[in-house]
Amino acid sequence: MNAHEIDYEIHGEEMQYVEIELDPREAVIAEAGSFMMMESDIQMDTIFGDGSNQDKGVLGKLFSAGKRLLTGESLFMTAFLNIGQGKRKLSFASPYPGKIIPIDLSEKDGKFICQKDAFLCAAQGVSVGIEFSKRLGRGLFGGEGFIMQKLEGDGMAFVHSGGTTAKKVLAPGEVLKVDTGCIIGFTHTIDYDISFIGGIKNTVFGGEGLFFATLKGPGTVYIQSLPFSRLAGRIWAAAPQGQGKDRGEGSILGGLGDILDGDNRF
Repeated sequence: MNAHEIDYEIHGEEMQYVEIELDPREAVIAEAGSFMMMESDIQMDTIFGDGSNQDKGVLGKLFSAGKRLLTGESLFMTAFLNIGQGKRKLSFASPYPGKIIPIDLSEKDGKFICQKDAFLCAAQGVSVGIEFSKRLGRGLFGGEGFIMQKLEGDGMAFVHSGGTTAKKVLAPGEVLKVDTGCIIGFTHTIDYDISFIGGIKNTVFGGEGLFFATLKGPGTVYIQSLPFSRLAGRIWAAAPQGQGKDRGEGSILGGLGDILDGDNRF
């Protein structure tokens, strides 16, 4: 594979976006809904799959697009091509508070595994496929199920995470235990499995689920402090339940506490 060589700059802190600079005839692919802005002379086109099998005929295109359905994504992606004579810039934004992580696949032996909704954009030529779990326990209890996303090629790809990102480089045989939802992705040399937390009190009252994700080196792992599922769960728990009822921001006074606190929604 020979992906396009793109330059980039990441802006922002909590709500980041990545600005990509394209030379003439260079292109980038992105998930639908991630586009933010672009300069003139950039042509946008909707393509089947990730565009990496465009030279393999109709069957290649259909296979590339069909793989995306298994990860819960759309059949289509968007390609942005610089058709001008000079360099042009365009930007893609993270869908929720967190960090954008640049992944140079040429430094990851051409392959990186990530959770299903982590991919943001990549240089034209990067293949966005699927990675099946070969272990029953990991597939049933690993948080991401049997299917994760697989990024392959030799170009730049960008994934996003929730909250703050931790990067861990594991030595051969070194083990890291992680909450299953906090994994962003890892290099293909990582041995990924799940392990039971153990203990009746931990299981019943721990509130941390029943399983850890066990990551064994060598390789690099990226961890997020706030998975979107956890953020959505907290928002849902704090949202008004029923007809106008709310949690009163945790106050023992409930609605009266909201009035005293300046929240006069009544």
